[in-house]
Amino acid sequence: MTVRRGPGEVVLTGAAVLSAFGRGMTALADGLDAGTPAFQPVDRFDVTGRRVGVAAAMPGSPVLADELVRVVDEACDEAKLSTAERAGAPLFLALHGDPALARVAEADRRRHSSTAFTAALAGGTGLAGDLPLGAGIRAYTSACVAASTAVADAAAAIARGELDRIVVAGGYLVDADQFSLFDAGRALSTDGQVRPFSDGRRGLLLGDGAGAVVVESATAARERGVPALARLAGWGRAGDAYHPCQPHPEGHGLARAITAALQRAGIGAGDLGYVNAHGSGTAQSDAAEATALRTALGEHAATVPVSSTKSLHGQALEASGVLELIVTLHALRTGRLPVNAGFLAADEHCPLNLVLDGFTAATPSYALSLNAAFGGANTALLVGSA
Repeated sequence: MTVRRGPGEVVLTGAAVLSAFGRGMTALADGLDAGTPAFQPVDRFDVTGRRVGVAAAMPGSPVLADELVRVVDEACDEAKLSTAERAGAPLFLALHGDPALARVAEADRRRHSSTAFTAALAGGTGLAGDLPLGAGIRAYTSACVAASTAVADAAAAIARGELDRIVVAGGYLVDADQFSLFDAGRALSTDGQVRPFSDGRRGLLLGDGAGAVVVESATAARERGVPALARLAGWGRAGDAYHPCQPHPEGHGLARAITAALQRAGIGAGDLGYVNAHGSGTAQSDAAEATALRTALGEHAATVPVSSTKSLHGQALEASGVLELIVTLHALRTGRLPVNAGFLAADEHCPLNLVLDGFTAATPSYALSLNAAFGGANTALLVGSA
């Protein structure tokens, strides 16, 4: 594979997705445009005795490895990658660990670690056995910023000229172990809805998600004659170093990540046309994120449209970054900004210009996708129109 000298422009040339609304971009777009949350009673596993019994899950019991194979294959097809080009593309994969880990003997736990499980999935019985992505795999298991961190790493490597393209994928399907952990931690919303930035919000709800994007050098895409879906104009990452679980109350890390993404793109806050917020629906996280937006965007934080689509498709954990990047890409390309569903009343700690009462028609040139995770990790991905 040709190695190029950086710095260079980075674009997205392929994307594919699964959500609680179904497989494919059409199903996701229809769900976003309808603005009706996908939360339903869980029937994938027994929730007897749980405080909450609701999630945004597809019918039945889809197999994560199969869904990841599909989205990676579809994203590569949209990017028109040849067999040789796929063979030269590394895979950056964001994924939760093996659900069996908690139930195996201590001596056998190493074999069921997150990294081992990801490598096994990408081995002969998983992704690499079905898809000719031959240039290596990197595993990301850093909670809700796993996939967005992978995208930022891919963009940085391509901008430096180290590679022509990298495929980034992430997946999480609602499972009994994570459901029980969040339920026991009283993080799940007891009223069956996620209400980001709203007074009276009660917490998050989990949701199915899998997605893949092809991150590519703009020069390489032009030479192949493949149009870009959008430019990956900027990215930023920063930590709070504040608390094992809670975000910094002032959102310091997230504000730095947003500022870094804008500076990398060379644009001002006034150029932003939409923010797809992390918006978990928890009291502390939403308030910290609203403060971070005011710090990073100044007076524009009161006017730029903001919504959290976790209120529609749920919290997809490690897959959130790629799922919500694709949601943001949809908003940028169609001009239909998804609703911030579940809103009850304004919260004085979250004075944002929320998209309410159905999707809003707009013509954004730049859109921002934000994610945050336990441990104070924060990411910002800035996409610009192609």
